[in-house]
Amino acid sequence: MPSKKKSQWKTLVLGCFKDKNLTLESPKLVSKKQGSSRISLSDLSDYSSPSVISDLSNSLVGNVQIFTCKELKEITNNFNKSNFLGEGGFGKVYKGFIDDKLRPALVPPQAVAVKALNLDGKQGHREWLAEVLFLGQLKHRNLVNLIGYCYEDEHRLLVYEYMERGSLEEKLFKGYLATLPWLTRIKIALGAAKGLAFLHEEEKPVIYRDVKASNILLDVDFIAKLSDFGLAIDGPNKDQTHITTRVMGTHGYAAPEYINTGRLTTMSDVYSFGVVLLELLTGKKSVDKKRPSREQDLVEWARPLLKDSHKLERIIDSRLEDQYSIEGARKLASLTYQCLSHHDKSRPTMRTVVKTLESLMKLNDIPIGHFVYVAPSEVTNCDVSLNVCDKSVVKSKDEEKEEGRRTRRKSRSSRRKIQALMRSRSVYSDTALYKTLGTGLYSPKESKEKQ
Repeated sequence: MPSKKKSQWKTLVLGCFKDKNLTLESPKLVSKKQGSSRISLSDLSDYSSPSVISDLSNSLVGNVQIFTCKELKEITNNFNKSNFLGEGGFGKVYKGFIDDKLRPALVPPQAVAVKALNLDGKQGHREWLAEVLFLGQLKHRNLVNLIGYCYEDEHRLLVYEYMERGSLEEKLFKGYLATLPWLTRIKIALGAAKGLAFLHEEEKPVIYRDVKASNILLDVDFIAKLSDFGLAIDGPNKDQTHITTRVMGTHGYAAPEYINTGRLTTMSDVYSFGVVLLELLTGKKSVDKKRPSREQDLVEWARPLLKDSHKLERIIDSRLEDQYSIEGARKLASLTYQCLSHHDKSRPTMRTVVKTLESLMKLNDIPIGHFVYVAPSEVTNCDVSLNVCDKSVVKSKDEEKEEGRRTRRKSRSSRRKIQALMRSRSVYSDTALYKTLGTGLYSPKESKEKQ
């Protein structure tokens, strides 16, 4: 590219953050879309050009840092297997640690997640660039923070804040002995909803297009953050009702009108979020071939039951063991039903979803949970059993013999349940947490960031 044109492009990219009425002198470099301070993928005529990447990096100074492959190998111990966190459509993710020796600007030193593009995978340079563009410019409490990126030869890497509790998918479905309590589930849903509302309410709306449990990450306080913006796309302009694009996303989450016609709006995200709400309510995956044939598609099976409060018990997650707000469950079922409407105009906005979920956090009709007594390790001549009313009873073996065969059978069943819980060492109920730690556990301090 001639130096004159390169200089014009650099001025344009930097100027986009200052002058909203900037006129274009080089239509070959950018699209016709104007009127927003945020640069979009559609604003770039040739997003694969190395010169565009070089110039774009200047516009993101202060928001993200540029790393070398050598630095990222160093912080991940050469992408050692011991640092492996998981793998998605983009590629493998590794844990690393950045200290002030590597990057003095990062205060304090912090753990990070490094995502490396799989050159043979389904996603590529466009998805990598989309993440850099969106997360490099959009900052919110409920969006994962992009710390930096690496662009060297064929290498494409992204560096994020490390999320201690992994994804919602892992916490909800991967066999954890201590299931997610009711209010924690609502808190996670609320955080993700706030992130989506923020995207939808941007001056230039963003359609996330890949809402699913595995893309909702959790920090140590169970604050939910949306991740993986590779499929995100700019929504319709003010004079448009929708955009039409190639169908992409994950089976079981995509809205029916998007699947059938390619027509995409922010309401498509609302539908996908409704699927996540249904997963939180039922504790079941959106699609599972291991379930009976009529139950394999979760939405198809469970949505009709959401309308009838008397049938709600048939689908609500049994692992909650009645430790949930009955009124809250009914309201959540109603909200989920609306989000999963076959007609996109009948679905609520994400702002309405946020308000509804906030009201569920305030309900206090959760039943008193089981009190769990964990026997000291030195006690060998007694067993622990649960009384489902309110107390635990420790019984000696001599007393147990006198109560007969029925009591012994019941005690053995309870004992197996307790032993499983004791192994996890994380035995708690929602009510116990709520009473001990107060509402602060579920109502984080106000953030200065946009909510």
